[in-house]
Amino acid sequence: MKKNHLYIIGGIIAILIIIGIFSPDAEKAAFNNTAKDVQIITNTDSVLLAPDITETSITPSKFYSVVSVVDGDTIKLNMDGKTETFRLIGIDTPETVDPRKDVQCFGVEASSKAKELLSGKRVRIETDATQGTYDKYNRLLGYIYREDGLFYNKYMIEQGYAHEYTYNTAYKYQTGFKNAQKEAQANKAGLWSPSTCNGDTTKTSTTNSTQTNNADSCTIKGNIGSSKEKIFHVVGCGSYNKTVIDESKGEKWFCSEKEAIDAGWRKALNCN
Repeated sequence: MKKNHLYIIGGIIAILIIIGIFSPDAEKAAFNNTAKDVQIITNTDSVLLAPDITETSITPSKFYSVVSVVDGDTIKLNMDGKTETFRLIGIDTPETVDPRKDVQCFGVEASSKAKELLSGKRVRIETDATQGTYDKYNRLLGYIYREDGLFYNKYMIEQGYAHEYTYNTAYKYQTGFKNAQKEAQANKAGLWSPSTCNGDTTKTSTTNSTQTNNADSCTIKGNIGSSKEKIFHVVGCGSYNKTVIDESKGEKWFCSEKEAIDAGWRKALNCN
């Protein structure tokens, strides 16, 4: 009998243990613990998959200073003490700085207009979720507005300094920009004029190849490179037509090679 009692008592204890393990409260506790483990793993994955670049914080209502104008569709901004390259969404201006290409038709004019509008100015940035924050060259993407309200991206298209440009997916102002281009075409403005590019900016700029200073005989271009080296280019140099002189940067025109050398410039290596 004592053994039977022991078996009965042992069975009751076993049943109580089983009930305790599979009670609703116990199941809930087990689920919560599992969920916590999953959350920890998810957070760890997020850190591991974070992009290599540190995204710059953009405040929509804040104005940033323009450090320099690269060309009509690319500028550099001072963003909280850091210089960021900024590519404008929805526009494409003729090339002036791409070393793989000749200066394109109306490129000099577009670049000059950009400098006129933006040099020394402050601009507000508007981003566009449809295009992302950075492009494949790690340039910030967006639209810019001057402090006086000028919508720079659209203005450049309206005045014929840029083509409307869609990269892969439609952007926020695509319809408005396309309409602005149609208006510029109808008005034969800027690059749409038959006397400039007639809409075809892929051809070499005639403005740049014939660019001279006020003295017709002073055709030597004194360029300052990215490394601050002073190099002059004479007619016949392989890079002559690609070189644009920006006197605001200290670049100069010279009337003779001796004048250029005396001023501290050296002759380009690709000259005949």
